[in-house]
Amino acid sequence: MARDIKLGWDVEALNKAYRQGYMAATMNMDKSRCPYRGDVVIAAWEAGWDDADQVARESRGKGDDLLSQIA
Repeated sequence: MARDIKLGWDVEALNKAYRQGYMAATMNMDKSRCPYRGDVVIAAWEAGWDDADQVARESRGKGDDLLSQIA
């Protein structure tokens, strides 16, 4: 397993942080509440949060378009 001993993170840890950030955004948790320390892991968590937030915004936008098309 690839691990950066100096920074204390590995690919599995980054994947876990990303998934948890994604889940946090889907549960409407504020982005400032990231539970991690360390720039790289925080960036992974925030990337997951940002991706989920973007998916939610796009979904809301598509729903609005559908309603406007029906009306």
